[in-house]
Amino acid sequence: MTPELLSMSNAPWIFVSAMMVKILLVFGVTMGIVAYATWVERKLIGHMQTRLGPMLTGWHGLLQPIADGLKLFFKEDIIPAQASKVPFLLAPLMILVPSLITIAVVPFGGDISFTYHGQTYLIPLQISDLNIGILYVLAMAGLGVYGITLAGWSSNSKYSLLGGVRASAQMISYELAAGLAIVAIFMMSESLSLRDIVAAQREVLWGIESLPHWVHNWYVFSQPLAFCLFVVTGMAEINRTPFDMPEAESELVSGFCTEYSSMKYALFFMAEYANMIVLCAIISTLFLGGWDGPFWGPLNLLAKIFSFMLFFMWIRATFPRVRYDQLMKMGWKLFLPLALANIVITGIVMVL
Repeated sequence: MTPELLSMSNAPWIFVSAMMVKILLVFGVTMGIVAYATWVERKLIGHMQTRLGPMLTGWHGLLQPIADGLKLFFKEDIIPAQASKVPFLLAPLMILVPSLITIAVVPFGGDISFTYHGQTYLIPLQISDLNIGILYVLAMAGLGVYGITLAGWSSNSKYSLLGGVRASAQMISYELAAGLAIVAIFMMSESLSLRDIVAAQREVLWGIESLPHWVHNWYVFSQPLAFCLFVVTGMAEINRTPFDMPEAESELVSGFCTEYSSMKYALFFMAEYANMIVLCAIISTLFLGGWDGPFWGPLNLLAKIFSFMLFFMWIRATFPRVRYDQLMKMGWKLFLPLALANIVITGIVMVL
């Protein structure tokens, strides 16, 4: 019997069960990576700077993320007397939640088959396959800045307010360039679905059939400028060094989160690493074939995600923070024109 794609209409209880399992699995893996990404970054940067990093809590500090979580959970929660309390409390969630729900449209493997009462169903390894998946990603990325801006405004602190304003200006500058950078990918794949974009990269690249089947048409080869633009603008979008202007400890104490403590403070850092995971997953999906590769689908995607995360950590240990005027100049005068030029060149090449 021909396999049928699992849906609410043909097998409701199986569909709901499979959906719950996928949601819990993706959420659990993401939170596990978030927790230990902090440990990896501290150890990696420590060794790059001839330090050891965390060593006392567990073997080589492996229990440090757990200790930090417990410490922040039981730490005294302080709310400034002059703060606007409701938006002050909502701001950390407004940053964390969009980063977590964005992962729902990322495909992390091919279909797996499941037979029930003689009928074979295909279960997609993806929480939701939206036909406008990448627009959903860009929309959720735009929501995250509201939390930062709200945190800066509601704290009633000049340092926090400056950090929030910086985040707004930075988001406008770099999200526009990031969105335009990947328009060329839509043009080549003729789809906004991340699942279709992964499938389009399995075609033979330039007629060369000697390459491995899983690297035939990765868009990093045909769109190197779009790849570089999206990686750099993505780093600015999630406020990673050297584009961490909303925090800027040397200038703004701790920027938008200066007045936060306890678990609310931890939520900001959880959101930062969750955003980094999402960005790495999107880069891998758009330019490096996503889950496609020599191993099992989820392992391929995780390997690519970890590689980009290590690259971002390396960048943090290598480059100093750029000045704010340099940040704006790059966004409007360099990346935006290059993204527009790449769209024009891609269109000309496709027509010819």
